[in-house]
Amino acid sequence: MTVTAEYALRADGGVSVLNTCHKQSKKVEAKGIAQVVENSNNSKLRVSFFRPFYGDYWILDLASDYSWVLIGEPAGKYFWILARDKKLSPELEESLLVKAEKMGYLRKDLVKPSNH
Repeated sequence: MTVTAEYALRADGGVSVLNTCHKQSKKVEAKGIAQVVENSNNSKLRVSFFRPFYGDYWILDLASDYSWVLIGEPAGKYFWILARDKKLSPELEESLLVKAEKMGYLRKDLVKPSNH
């Protein structure tokens, strides 16, 4: 399974979001829109895949070279690791999981795609 998340600036100042999952011969896409939260220094987004409902996506940690980002929602229920490489080193993945746990996220709540 391959999962991608693509973000792009829109002409209206918003952000387009395209999440794609390739599983065997099936491709599933979810298209959404996002808005940067004012006064968040671009670290918080309000994202909607099912308007008018929006979810909070907060940048919790970010690599200085933008090679990975740790994203979470403020209630501590969901979090994601987005990376430019298909596979993180075990050391980096562990350090990001530890950071997420220190912020109240549960390791078991990280959903990872399988390598099929």
